[in-house]
Formats: sequence, C-alpha cells, structure tokens
Amino acid sequence: MLEHHKNDAPVVMDPFCGRGTTLFAARKLGLVARGIDASPIAVAIARAKLALVDTEAVLELAKTYIVRHQSAETPNSEFFQYAFTPKVLQQICAIRKGLMAVKRDSDTTVLLRAAMLGCLHGPLNKSPERRSYFSNQMPRTFSAKPAYSVRYWREHGIEPPEVDVLAVLHRKLTRLHDDKLPAAGTIANARHGDSRLAKSLPTDARDFSVVVTSPPYYGMRTYVQDQWLRNWFLGGPDHVEYANDFQLEHTGTAVFAKSLGQVWKNMARTNADDLDMYIRFGIIPSAKVDAKAVLRASLEESGVLWREVSVSAADTASSGKRQADHMAAGSSAAIEYDFHIKRI
Repeated sequence: MLEHHKNDAPVVMDPFCGRGTTLFAARKLGLVARGIDASPIAVAIARAKLALVDTEAVLELAKTYIVRHQSAETPNSEFFQYAFTPKVLQQICAIRKGLMAVKRDSDTTVLLRAAMLGCLHGPLNKSPERRSYFSNQMPRTFSAKPAYSVRYWREHGIEPPEVDVLAVLHRKLTRLHDDKLPAAGTIANARHGDSRLAKSLPTDARDFSVVVTSPPYYGMRTYVQDQWLRNWFLGGPDHVEYANDFQLEHTGTAVFAKSLGQVWKNMARTNADDLDMYIRFGIIPSAKVDAKAVLRASLEESGVLWREVSVSAADTASSGKRQADHMAAGSSAAIEYDFHIKRI
C-alpha cells in the first residue's frame, strides 16, 4: 500500500510500530515515517533498523564501556547466576550502564543497544566460534520466566557458556550490516509512548496522511513481560512485573474496542486533509471472537466518522510475520484481516 501512495510523498505513521517493519519499508521508499510503541524493546530494535551500521565504531564503544564500567553492579539472583558466567554478566552490566547514561542517542549507541538485545539470550551452540548468544540455554524469541529457567537448567545440568562478548556482538553486527538503507536525507523515527494519549502526538508530528499499522491481537497482553530480560537490559527491573497500564485493555471486547478507539481518535488529529488507514488486525486463537467486529467497534468508539474502503483476509498470521510467533502453529483461527479505512 505504501507503493500506491509513493508518488504523493506522504508522511507515514504507525501507532503500533513494533520492531519497525512499516518504518523500514517507508524509509526504503524515501518516505518520512513516524512510529510509536508502548514496548521499549520494540522501539530499541525499530530504531536500529533505521540506523547506518558502522561495525567497528559499535565494537569500540562496547570495549570502552566494558573498561569504564568494569565495577558495574550485577544482579545476584539465582536466575542471573545460572543464566550467565560471572565474566559475561559483568561485561553485559558494564555495557548496560554505559548505554543507560546516554543522553542523546547516535547511530552507534542505537546499534549497540539493539545488538545487545539480540544477543542477550538464545539457544546454545556447541561450537564456540559460532555462538550467537550470551546466555545459558533459552528461547530466542521470548524470555523464559526465572523460576522455570533455573529449574530447567538444574534438572538438565546445563551450564552457561563462557563466551567472548565482543566476538558475539561482531557476528550480530555483521548480519545487521546486510540490511542497507538509503542515504541520509529521509526521516524515520520511533518513539516510546502510548498511542492512546494526545501527548504521544505532539504538534510537530501531526503531518501524516497515511497510517499503516497492526495493533496487538485481542487477548495478547504480555509483550513486555515476555521480554522481561531484554526490558531489564534497557533499565527495567531484574524480575517480571505484570502491570499493564501502558497497553490496550483486554478485559473484554467492548473494553478493548474502546481502548483501541482512543488510538484511532488520536490518529484523526492529524493536520492532513485526507487520512488513509491500513490496519492489519487479528485475534489469538483462544479468544474465539470476530476480529472484524472488534475492529469495527473500535472505529465506532473513536467518535470519528470513517469509511471502510475494503477488508480482506490476510491469509494466515504467518504471512504478516509481526505477531506470528505468538500464534498457535497451523491454527485455522490464526487469521488476520487487512482493512483500508478513510476519514470522512
């Protein structure tokens, strides 16, 4: 759909930008793009997709932090003792402390932060020269809960690997370098915020005329909790917290629709004369509700007049890739719909 609007050179907005798929696509087309997301992890990764990669500069910064903050405090819980070797944990905490002190990000700090998040945990590789993660055996896509992790490692006698932190980072950065962006001159950015709130859309960001987004599935409410270890690296607590004040409300379809409607109301505050919204929306298999009805109810709750231009099934959730990891594999209920909505 962005190709369809390219000749008009619109400003693109994604109020649920996630890891930056829309922003990256817009940037590749030379379009100005803005994104907002409630997950600090997603925002950190989205920003990295928009940065220019200088592997050596990132590695040098990591080395500097490791030396400068070698006395950085480390968590002493059982989880962290089993998850990382003492040396690896010390270096992770040194880099964490250095990045948390940054007042104004550069491409170098943005990339180091995202690369660390990508390397923080994942499956073990027996070959030291091919190891891509810092942790003991863990899933790559989500952070297993501490008690479960410790029990699993004990029962299976699995020890954390003594990896070379800089070597693992180098392998990650080499892969990131493969995704080339156009030369500087177009603008794309991602902000941490709550798209339901008017303050998330300051005056200088109300120039968009195209919204491309994929809201959280109804019933999927644990994004940050499922990424608690990466959230810790960004400055969050060293344990799981279950508060959800910053996310859409999931206590019923009516409540969810009202919550999502606040986002559409906020999008309608754009200064552009015309507003096209392309929304991919789905329902987790266990919810067993009508995805189309929920999305339409949210548009009505916004209090804004909209016209539904089209709606079509988006094949299966795996075709979208954005939330497919949270869906049951092969489930016939894992269906998403693509809506094209215009403000009247």
